[in-house]
Amino acid sequence: MIRYALPVLLLASVLPAHAQAPAADVPLIERAKIFGNPSKTAAKLSPDGKWLSWIAPRDGVLNVWVAPASDLSKAKPLTDEKKRPIRNSFWSPDSSVVLFIQDKGGDENFLLYGVNVESGKQTNYTPFEKTRASVLHISSKIKDRILVGVNNRDPKWHDVYSLELASGKLTLVWKNEGYGGFIADDQLKLRLAEKPRPDGGTSYFRITDGKVEDTPLVEVGLDDSQTTNPWGFTVDGKTLYWTDARNRNTAALIAQDIASGKTTVVAEDARADISGAITDKRTGRVQAYSVDYLKQEYVPLNADLKADLAFLKQQNKGQFNIGSRTEADDKWVVQFDPVTAPASTWLYDRKAKKLTQLYVSRPELEGAPLVAMHPQEIKARDGLTLVSYLSLPKAVDPSGSGKAGKPVPLVLFVHGGPWARDNYGYHSYHQWLANRGYAVLSVNYRGSTGFGKNFISAADLQWGRKMHDDLIDAVQWAVKNGVTTEDKVAIMGGSYGGYATLAGLTFTPTSFACGVDIVGPSNLFTLLQTIPPYWEAGKQQFYKRMGDPTTEAGRALLKERSPLNYVDQIQRPLLIGQGANDPRVNVKESEQIVQAMAAKNIPVTYVEFPDEGHGFARPVNNIAFAAVTENFLAKCLNGRAEPIGGAVKASTAQVKHGAEFAPGLAEAIK
Repeated sequence: MIRYALPVLLLASVLPAHAQAPAADVPLIERAKIFGNPSKTAAKLSPDGKWLSWIAPRDGVLNVWVAPASDLSKAKPLTDEKKRPIRNSFWSPDSSVVLFIQDKGGDENFLLYGVNVESGKQTNYTPFEKTRASVLHISSKIKDRILVGVNNRDPKWHDVYSLELASGKLTLVWKNEGYGGFIADDQLKLRLAEKPRPDGGTSYFRITDGKVEDTPLVEVGLDDSQTTNPWGFTVDGKTLYWTDARNRNTAALIAQDIASGKTTVVAEDARADISGAITDKRTGRVQAYSVDYLKQEYVPLNADLKADLAFLKQQNKGQFNIGSRTEADDKWVVQFDPVTAPASTWLYDRKAKKLTQLYVSRPELEGAPLVAMHPQEIKARDGLTLVSYLSLPKAVDPSGSGKAGKPVPLVLFVHGGPWARDNYGYHSYHQWLANRGYAVLSVNYRGSTGFGKNFISAADLQWGRKMHDDLIDAVQWAVKNGVTTEDKVAIMGGSYGGYATLAGLTFTPTSFACGVDIVGPSNLFTLLQTIPPYWEAGKQQFYKRMGDPTTEAGRALLKERSPLNYVDQIQRPLLIGQGANDPRVNVKESEQIVQAMAAKNIPVTYVEFPDEGHGFARPVNNIAFAAVTENFLAKCLNGRAEPIGGAVKASTAQVKHGAEFAPGLAEAIK
């Protein structure tokens, strides 16, 4: 939620009915192959190019591994986590330490750790309780220290510290009394401070000689708050890059001369916000940018990277993403995602124009009947364009044309956020559900980010109303286009997607055949009462975009849009999954709607995981909930399912209510 962690596709002609593969001829992909650990993922080159790190299982738990970049056979594990997977890591600027953040049981109190590559010594750099650490800036010029934010003094605000990586010493740089964030330059000097505004916007102030100037450098109102943000300085500190949607709709990439304040448009796209940039390692100046409308595209700004981007595109290995790069910028890590095959990661030698495969993330899926994903532009009832993604089962679309040979049950899979978006690419839930016989549709409903500020603002105060109308309109599109039938549509999602599921079963109780809610809020008023304290800077934006709990009108709106208050309207089966330690959507959000339904004798199945937070990080738990879900959907939509077997018992799942309403669950937990 918020910013924290807040052209028509041409379709091939339809195959004749006799050419469609029967569902029974499509092998069932074991859910463990989709939701289990990847073999390797998240490769990173050290800045000096000598080392390659990645995430891979060690005794069944994802840990950090490292090897000389010239000899991967000498790989060794650097960490030894026993329960909770490490999901990402990054290098220190001097290439001596691999850094990572880790919480406990999904509580999102992330602490910063580092492991020395040579000695293997692991250090907890932020050894505090009930603290969330964040990395503020890693410089390419200052090698022995970085800037970090720590909220151990006041949970609402992150104080800024200089961290000496060798010794672990923390030195206070800025005692924070109300700033939502800071931007530093490559000399590790704080240059910009972000101050939340009462209207939900942000004021940006220059920091000069260690003091915040009185007059803002930039003022950003609510409408621009999700699309106008500083990105960072060039190495010389003279130019500041922004994404900026002020006086336009989609966010452009802007270069601002700090001395004069003058701004220059570097890149813009009328379809979508500029979503990323590749900068020169020596100067920090932008060499290329990325934009993501239907699919992500890299666009070079000069000759520096033009040949490289063209070469990577010509490989035809799928959509590519450029990951880490050496300081000399001679080697890159590149991932290719073909969607219909597992993603592969390669080492790219720029000078030789040579790709060397490092690994396939999920080799067990090679040769599996994975399906294509098809971008769609769907019109909402008021004319907004909803960029959406459709996956079809092989049984009705064996050639991957994007056109269903006959209608099949559909799962509407709704993304969280809501200020986030769905993207093109391999999607574990799409592949799993399509393999079970369902069409899967993910919709970037209004409020989704990446499509300009007007699209975001169209969702203000529209939870459970126009945002939900968009989902209903997308389902109607699928019915009209022969993808599915009105009586065979399920709704499923996590976070806001979980809320959308509850809204679907209460506000439009006959629109869906059943629903699966994962960590979704049921009561918007209590949701806003329990948001984490470190979201203080974004609180007013929540209030302005959702409903203000400090006003009578706001409280009335939040009450009206809370599914909890309409449980007596529920007519269709509901499955709920929740992490007990969720700091964003408190466990009570699920507990209270289950209790309300039970009091009215309305069937509901509730599965809680005591060692999870906002979503399920541990593969055994992901697999367990997938097992319950696919058997639940099989009864509801008549799709295929792998039996639950021992999946639930192998996890920490606690079935708190309604095991008898989910096929096979009562037997599985005996």
